[in-house]
Amino acid sequence: MAQVVVGRIVRPHGLKGEVVVEVRTDDPEARFQPGVQYSTKNGPMTAATVRWHQGRPMIGFEGVTDRNASELLRGIRLSVEIDEDEDADDEDAFRDEHLLGLKVIDREAGEVGTVSRIDHGAAYETLVVKRQGRGPALIPFVADMVEEVDTETGTIKVDLPPGLLDL
Repeated sequence: MAQVVVGRIVRPHGLKGEVVVEVRTDDPEARFQPGVQYSTKNGPMTAATVRWHQGRPMIGFEGVTDRNASELLRGIRLSVEIDEDEDADDEDAFRDEHLLGLKVIDREAGEVGTVSRIDHGAAYETLVVKRQGRGPALIPFVADMVEEVDTETGTIKVDLPPGLLDL
C-alpha cells in the first residue's frame, strides 16, 4: 500500500465550510465521494459531502462547518492509500514521485536538467526542470513532447519545439 496525493485544497467556497479541490488523480469520481477518508498533514479528514462545479469537486468535510474553518485548509494535500499494483497495468501512468529527480534529455539540445517539481494544470501536467545557471524550464508533460520515460535509467527523453527552452 502507498499514500498517493489525489487533490489539493485550493480555497473555501461559500459560507458553510465547503472547499474547492484541485484534482490530481485520473479517477476523480472514485477518489472524491462522501465518506472517503483522506490523509493530510493535519491528520485524517473525511468527506461529508461532494458535489461538482466547473469540473472540480467541492467538498464539505466532517467538522468543518463555516468559512473561517475552511479558510485554514488552503493548500492542504489530500492523500489516499492505494494498492501498489493498482496503477501497474497502465505503463503510461506516472505519479509525481516517479518523475522527481529524473534527467530530461532533449533530442536536439541534449541534457536540459532535472525534474524538480510537477505542476498540475487543468489540461495537463507541467514538468518544472531545474537547469544549471539558468531559470527553470517548463515542459508540458504531453505525448507530443515526451517520447520516453525510463525510470530504470532515470531519464525522460523529449522532443521539444524550437524556442520552448528560451521562454
